[in-house]
Amino acid sequence: MLDGMTPAGFVGLCEHVLRLCAVNETETVAVLSQGDERQDYADAFMTAARQLGAATFHVRLPDPLPSVGPPGGDGFGVTPLAGNRVGIDSLKGADLVIDLLFLLFSKEQLEIQESGTRILLCVEPVAHLARMLPTPDQRRRVEVSAELLSRAKSLRFTNPAGTDVVYDLGHYPVLTEYGYTDLPGRWDHWPSGFLATGASDVGVNGRVVLDRGDILTPPFGRYVDEPVEITISDGYIDEIRGGVDADLFRDYINSFNDDRGRAISHIGWGCNENARWSGLAHDGRGIGMESRAFYGNVLFSTGPNQELGGPNDTPCHLDIPMRNCSVYLDDEPVLLHGEFVVPELQVRQKRVLNR
Repeated sequence: MLDGMTPAGFVGLCEHVLRLCAVNETETVAVLSQGDERQDYADAFMTAARQLGAATFHVRLPDPLPSVGPPGGDGFGVTPLAGNRVGIDSLKGADLVIDLLFLLFSKEQLEIQESGTRILLCVEPVAHLARMLPTPDQRRRVEVSAELLSRAKSLRFTNPAGTDVVYDLGHYPVLTEYGYTDLPGRWDHWPSGFLATGASDVGVNGRVVLDRGDILTPPFGRYVDEPVEITISDGYIDEIRGGVDADLFRDYINSFNDDRGRAISHIGWGCNENARWSGLAHDGRGIGMESRAFYGNVLFSTGPNQELGGPNDTPCHLDIPMRNCSVYLDDEPVLLHGEFVVPELQVRQKRVLNR
């Protein structure tokens, strides 16, 4: 479960992240889990919190009944915490909640955040957590990106496969993820390293073409094998064309029987230089955060936007990290062919070059 790391080693990683979260002896840290899932994570976080002098407690929900699917199995925003007033109110009393369950896109998470409690999601394999350990410099690059994105009125992105789509910005806030949270009511996710915002609800038009090697994150967790052409009008998908990958995409959306699943959700890019595009090829565990965060990807998303304050709470959600894209904010380039052109966002990396 700990990918060969000793329990003490994992406690050290958790303590590093809790220090970045500004946990101290005046705070209370709550851990949320279900059944026997990630109990070693719960123990490590509680030990780390105590070592920092914080009070800590554990909200452990029972295993789901046989007639109920696993957490999130029916779509995003469906959680076993729903209707559990005692559990919700207990978590609202903490300064920081470690979410080992996956509350994202749920009304319960939003209620907990509104109380001023900050939340850190942690559900990825330990090997991913260790490789993508957050840093203050990653936060700096994410926040520089967020400043650029928050000032823009339009975002256009293209790729060599034929993508050319425009987002009408300025209607929703920018969501930042850099792996830790030290601000009241703020949510983050370890590991991560990206940012996103949404267009107006009818403000996305154009064509997105998924190319070979782009990633369909879970529930699929696979690379695109052949191009998929997605036509978008007034914020909704009109048509999905292509081969088997297009069939999978289309059937997934149709399976929810919810027209809001055709909506375009957030748009943003990855900033984590320690996340690898190739990671999915050799370790497909987890919920795909490495794919979402790898340096220079454009994260194209469909479905809900309530995390940004929007009205769409459909459980039908897909994130699709795309390679080799160019992004323009108000016609000024930020990414060209997958490489940052803004100096403050660049990280010097040793690369194997084609000759």
